[in-house]
Amino acid sequence: MSHIVVRGGSRLKGEAEIQGAKNSVLPILAATLLTAGQVELRGCPRLRDVDASIRILEGLGCAARWEGEDVLSVDTRDLSGCAVSEALMREMRSSAIFLGAILARCGQAELSYPGGCELGPRPIDLHISGLRDLGAEIDDAGGVLHCKAPRLQGREIVLSIPSVGATENLMLAACGARGVTTIVGAAREPEIVDLQNFLAACGARVSGAGSSTVSVEGGKPLHDCTYAVMPDRIAAATYLCAAASAGGEVFLRRAREEHLSTVTAVLREAGCSIRSGGEGIACICRDRLKAVRPVRTAPYPGFPTDAQAILMAAMLRCRGAVMFEENMFENRYRHVDELARMGADVRVSGRAAVVTGVERLHGAPVRCTDLRGGAALCVAALAAEGETEVSETSHIARGYEDIVRDLRDLGADVLRTEH
Repeated sequence: MSHIVVRGGSRLKGEAEIQGAKNSVLPILAATLLTAGQVELRGCPRLRDVDASIRILEGLGCAARWEGEDVLSVDTRDLSGCAVSEALMREMRSSAIFLGAILARCGQAELSYPGGCELGPRPIDLHISGLRDLGAEIDDAGGVLHCKAPRLQGREIVLSIPSVGATENLMLAACGARGVTTIVGAAREPEIVDLQNFLAACGARVSGAGSSTVSVEGGKPLHDCTYAVMPDRIAAATYLCAAASAGGEVFLRRAREEHLSTVTAVLREAGCSIRSGGEGIACICRDRLKAVRPVRTAPYPGFPTDAQAILMAAMLRCRGAVMFEENMFENRYRHVDELARMGADVRVSGRAAVVTGVERLHGAPVRCTDLRGGAALCVAALAAEGETEVSETSHIARGYEDIVRDLRDLGADVLRTEH
């Protein structure tokens, strides 16, 4: 079993390159099914969730191979199935995104309910109701989705909440529907824009991504393409928070501040100096952080729930107290008990958590509870005196290509061990 050992107490100084975006590449991999051709994805991160998506594609009769460090070639011409096994579906929540693409390509699909981090209820009801609006017949008896859609028909679909997954699934299904589909109340995340850009590169007619209304003119044949995946904004937020936690000066190549401006705004308020340009983002943190106004997670362009635990870890030694309010998932505070092992003072009540800054943190054995919670433990460990051993790091590998490599590039004393 892999562990991450962090020796904290030293300031950071260095550069790291931000990987391709996990939350962008997963729907793009599902979208490759729509091309019935060959796609080359550049800047594709090597993640556990990407490996799971590749296995899903291979299980459907497609082929995928790595060409170099970050180029993935996908060939979906020989698609031979329309069912995804329960074992593969349970590996990650994003596996549900394959439903819309398989329906659009095959006219039928069979999938079980997806798995992923245990962050509380994340139903796919909006996915199912939207696909039914497009004409799909879906039977979910026994926990398996049996779907038929010989003829999808475009129409207006109104989402009750701006669900990222539902927006993406409906965009993919709509590419195979006749006529125009309009998604009202769509999610606005940069990853939605990246999916639209990929589909456009394949010949689809999609517009409006980044706004609350997305329009898809379906029925257009898609073709091969080469596409570069956008940089991962949560990975960038993680390493900015690492610098804020340990102090120091870092530069993140390829990072785009326009994708994480709510995070950089909080870090600036806390006392960090942040500059951004075409090459990336530079962050300098010389002093102990100051307390900031309450941080409330919200759909994009609000503060991202994926960065909540990571920012909390950076604020553990702040001067004063900071309130966090988690409005997206019920179980986003599972990392708090592990932070307490390092001497953190965090009080949780329902959706609220209050961090009271402490003078010192100390190294301790801690356990990853989920993807972002695991990254938060690494960020906190950078500011702790002594050695912190982080276990169950397979969670981290779901979203970070190599967090140990990146932190070492930034000047951290960190290594990976096998027990």
